[in-house]
Amino acid sequence: MTVASVIVVVVLVLGLVASAGGKLTKQNLQMEVLRTVGVPEGRVPYLAVLELAGAAGLLVGFAVPVLGIAAAICVVLYFVGAVAAHLRVGDRDLTASGGMLGLSIAALVLSALTM
Repeated sequence: MTVASVIVVVVLVLGLVASAGGKLTKQNLQMEVLRTVGVPEGRVPYLAVLELAGAAGLLVGFAVPVLGIAAAICVVLYFVGAVAAHLRVGDRDLTASGGMLGLSIAALVLSALTM
């Protein structure tokens, strides 16, 4: 694994943990965004668990690269869904979800190239 892939994965993990933390603590900004895209409040903890599972899988990927790649694929799919949810309701502010999608794609590509 290269230095670049380690940096990208660590930044992605930090972003996932921060995002999950905001969901679990019902941070006002995150809850407002989730309401905008139509996520029922009862499902928010499940999204946080998915983010934490993705972060854990990415970290395990340092020791078992194939699991890290599998986790990166899942994180990419998670954020494809997030971007789609924004677009579905006409929300064009893709700063957070689009940025995380780009970062997760970068982590996937770099992890796969350095396996």
